[in-house]
Amino acid sequence: MDELSITVVIADRPYKLKINRREEEAIRKAASAIDTDIEKYASYFQYKDKQDLLAMVALQFSVSSIDFETQLKFHNQQLTGKLSEIDKVLTEALSE
Repeated sequence: MDELSITVVIADRPYKLKINRREEEAIRKAASAIDTDIEKYASYFQYKDKQDLLAMVALQFSVSSIDFETQLKFHNQQLTGKLSEIDKVLTEALSE
């Protein structure tokens, strides 16, 4: 495994990570997205410390993840249904 040590800063705190080199871009983008959302929430809401903002960002990302999973399940079910229909049509056509 091609490991790499990096430091990402989230909510003004540095976090040292040991990661697979191919994950670096995604991790840096994720940390950047978190900080961007923290800044967005800071401009809209009153807060005591950045942990409050971090909790809101975590909630937002969790809801987005759940929504995405729900959509993915729905699309997979639709795809499975369509593939079954195609299989049925092909099976009938080949048996004639």
